[in-house]
Amino acid sequence: MDEVDRAVAVLRERVETAEKDLADLKAQLAQAEKQALDARRDNTSDGTLKGKWPLRPNEYDRYARQMILPNFGVEGQLRLKNSRVLIVGAGGLGCPAAAYLAGAGVGKMGIVDGDTVEESNLHRQIAHNTFRIGTTKAQSLYRYLHDLNPLPTYELFEEHLTPQNAERIVSKYDVVLDCTDNPATRYLISDICVLLGKVLVSASALRTDGQLIVLNCPPAPQGSKGGPCYRCVFPQPPPPTSILSCGEGGVLGPAVGAMGVLQAGEAIKVIVRGHHTPYQEGTSPPLDNYPPPSLLLFSTPLSGPPSLRSVRMRSRRTDCFACSATSSLIPESLSDGSVMDYVQFCGGVPSPESTLSPEERVSAAEYAARVHSVRKDHLLLDVREPEHFGIASIDGAVNIPLSELEQGPDVADDGNQITPEWLPPTLPDDAPIYVVCRVGNDSQVAARRLKAMGLDAGGTRFIGDIRGGMRAWKEEVDETMPFT
Repeated sequence: MDEVDRAVAVLRERVETAEKDLADLKAQLAQAEKQALDARRDNTSDGTLKGKWPLRPNEYDRYARQMILPNFGVEGQLRLKNSRVLIVGAGGLGCPAAAYLAGAGVGKMGIVDGDTVEESNLHRQIAHNTFRIGTTKAQSLYRYLHDLNPLPTYELFEEHLTPQNAERIVSKYDVVLDCTDNPATRYLISDICVLLGKVLVSASALRTDGQLIVLNCPPAPQGSKGGPCYRCVFPQPPPPTSILSCGEGGVLGPAVGAMGVLQAGEAIKVIVRGHHTPYQEGTSPPLDNYPPPSLLLFSTPLSGPPSLRSVRMRSRRTDCFACSATSSLIPESLSDGSVMDYVQFCGGVPSPESTLSPEERVSAAEYAARVHSVRKDHLLLDVREPEHFGIASIDGAVNIPLSELEQGPDVADDGNQITPEWLPPTLPDDAPIYVVCRVGNDSQVAARRLKAMGLDAGGTRFIGDIRGGMRAWKEEVDETMPFT
């Protein structure tokens, strides 16, 4: 396809998307006008409903199947209708969680997310679709929820949650769902929920596993007896180098979806039971009326049956940084960063343990032009996991995952250097070794590891990496190559 055909295809796609967006807006307008008409017809001047029925006729029809549940009833439905729930993260967790909360009839829902929809999201983030690629996730999720149930009020925050905006956003809501995927934001959400007296339903998922916990329930003031916060359970964050993203480790759509559904279920139970009501300073909630804190572990491995296990948790820690009596955390210190820098607390921006010098790195285009197609006496080592390598690789590359490189001794018991089995015996001693990974981080660590193993022959053999990894190879050399 030449450039003109490509431009036509792009414009045609944009027109189709615009037409669909216009149809969505017209449908939303029609529904809003109907709601306004119903409100004027059904409500008295003071905002109360006429007659003896506390819900509208269509609400009895819509929510009937849950209202007939034992211990739910009309009272539970009214609690949902009067509740305000904040969804932080409109991705794999947030989409199913928000869908079931909107379907259940939560009165007001807030959606916080500053990202846009990408094609790689669609296998698990079920509220988004192909036509909304490039749309903000908050806006895309809103359209899905409004089509599902136009009765709740929806508020969008097309931004990321930060220490500066957290109080402004979270203070408007009763229950918060942490549907994010990075430790710094998790600690921030927990801290602001402690400070503002909000119940937090937190979940995470990676690969085929997930975990769920209800935090700060009951939402008692700092120093009072109440439910543990995120810091009580995880006082210290994991090392940055141990954290896998979905892009690196992968995630099974149903696994993350199951955790989002469970989040919604826990939030509904908290609201229907009235457990989201904060306790005032100087009062102690009757803890016997609340379920004991527990961590739910879920797994649906590809090689075996699914499992669900609950682990009993302790209550609040007396030395907790956020919720103990000795805590110095207040809303002002959270917003100005004087007490906690969340990024630094979680180890800063994840980066390689050791970086290479510019002389030890080559661009993808340079490797393709000067080495790959010309010089045959070299070794290209791909240190991604086999699953990544099996999807797409550079011709001639040898796959040795970084996790395998980092294991084992460098020398034998007799003190002699160990020659790795993957090193071709015919490779000349001065033949260079190049390393490639997904985006150019692990390859630097691997190159350092190879030198520590003595494979640079005392500095006579070049060992370096391809800057930018397979992503750069796709951008600079072969745009047809799949990138995962």
